[in-house]
Amino acid sequence: MITLTENAVAAVRTALTQAGEPAEGLRIKVEGGGCAGLKYLMGLETLSREGDAVIETDGVKVFVDVSSQPHVAGMTVDFVTSLEGSGFVFDNPNALEKCACGKSFA
Repeated sequence: MITLTENAVAAVRTALTQAGEPAEGLRIKVEGGGCAGLKYLMGLETLSREGDAVIETDGVKVFVDVSSQPHVAGMTVDFVTSLEGSGFVFDNPNALEKCACGKSFA
């Protein structure tokens, strides 16, 4: 369903170890909004919820709610560092178009 690159796995691990409260993994959610119509939301998660898909890569868990699953199927998540900044990058085959910042899609 979702593939995490080595850089993304390392970034999530860092976030989990630095979290103020215990967390099990990363939640990725898709909601209406952003420049292109849909936007990604990410945050640390303590446990799975009913209907969640749980994807585990090298010991890192990603939780995806049932309504977001069709939007992220086949997506690859990377973490990049550049002069402009660092952050997660989404390569989503379901996105017909995306905004310039890459954080929202249609």
